[in-house]
Amino acid sequence: MRPAVFLGPSVDRESAARELDAEYLPPIARGDIEKLLDRSTPPNAIGIVDGRFLDSLSISPKEVLRAVDFGIPVYGSSSMGALRAVECAPFGMVGVGRIYEAYATGAVEADDEVAIVYHPQSLRPQSEPLINLRFAVEDGVERAVIEPQAAQRFLEVAKSLYFPDRTVAAVLRVLRKEIGDAATERLADFFANNAPDTKRDDALELLACIRRQVEQPGTVAE
Repeated sequence: MRPAVFLGPSVDRESAARELDAEYLPPIARGDIEKLLDRSTPPNAIGIVDGRFLDSLSISPKEVLRAVDFGIPVYGSSSMGALRAVECAPFGMVGVGRIYEAYATGAVEADDEVAIVYHPQSLRPQSEPLINLRFAVEDGVERAVIEPQAAQRFLEVAKSLYFPDRTVAAVLRVLRKEIGDAATERLADFFANNAPDTKRDDALELLACIRRQVEQPGTVAE
């Protein structure tokens, strides 16, 4: 048996495979967990990172809980996985990472903060999740790389954009008129070279948790 992980644009498959030997499946949709449970040999753990929601029905909490009831550890992080983990943690699903914690504590509430568009074949992201931008500017302010006022306006502009249109470049085009060329270039340099990628970090943390659980059967790593 191997773990099964539903993974898309949050982290590339090559990096994921270095962290965990698993069956990597596309972003999860309604019915995908049922297919795993119907196998003659189900996975020994399930990881949910990315999921589909506009072009197909999203995975339901009921499906997640069926896997938990089946005795399979289920982990969630980063995106759809974090959202479902918040709903299902009281019943045994394991939430992992900073994004999960933000939703679990109520610091972030809107589901569209994790939403992005991505290329259907390569799974490469074509927009930026607001949650990543949020954590990035917080990091920049803490490191005194970004002025607090500029950080606040950056997030306000990003939030005002429909999620498929959210990119750093799109936000900076609006902000340049307000904060000037120098401040805009500092922000551009920060996002290009130093900004954290929280979705990716959380996905890798989920894979590490599953690896520890697989290496020590009978325990659930957090």
